[in-house]
Amino acid sequence: MTAQAEADTAAGAGSEHPGPAPGPTPTPGPGTTPATAAGTHTSPATDPAPGRTAILRAARRAFALRPYAEVTLRGIAADAGVSASLIVKRFGSKEQLFTAVADFGPAADALFTAPLPELGRHMVRTLVGQRRAQQGDPLLRVVFSLGISDERSLLRDRFQEQITGRLTALLTGPDAALRAELIAAQLLGLGATLSIHRTGAASTAPPEQLADLYAPALQRLLEG
Repeated sequence: MTAQAEADTAAGAGSEHPGPAPGPTPTPGPGTTPATAAGTHTSPATDPAPGRTAILRAARRAFALRPYAEVTLRGIAADAGVSASLIVKRFGSKEQLFTAVADFGPAADALFTAPLPELGRHMVRTLVGQRRAQQGDPLLRVVFSLGISDERSLLRDRFQEQITGRLTALLTGPDAALRAELIAAQLLGLGATLSIHRTGAASTAPPEQLADLYAPALQRLLEG
């Protein structure tokens, strides 16, 4: 798979919301507002903020493939098929747009909203369902931050806080932090495998069947 194809996959899912970024390195802040799901395929008639979905998808591709300093709003606008002024209207600045792209909170809301005894199956079904509905993975974009020291390292920080940290808080028993990291690894592994085998057996398997096979290992880690 090419880097562009991987970026397209990672760019496709999870709702985002922008927040203010006061310094040169974008940081989350108060006053954020919910946004349309990034990567959700919507028509102009149903999109409450026309152009937002296309902007977020294009921004994910741009920030995944190029250093933060090289990404421009003009380039993102051209890829999204909108004007740069629309990006400013929707997000305010490149820093705020990146903050929206780096937010894993909505993905965590969707993945972890189930009682602990049912959470393994729920996570598998949700991840597979989001990928198929939105043509992208809600977590996989964090892979593009590995070994990177520019602003894209915020992806790692956000993932650790909003995904791994939230999982740790949900767990009881010994080694909760370790188990949470292994659960996150399994979710990323599932997403990566589905991306690699785009036309393989898993691409057409029902989500319930995938949950039957994959969720037991997750559930063991969840319950300790």
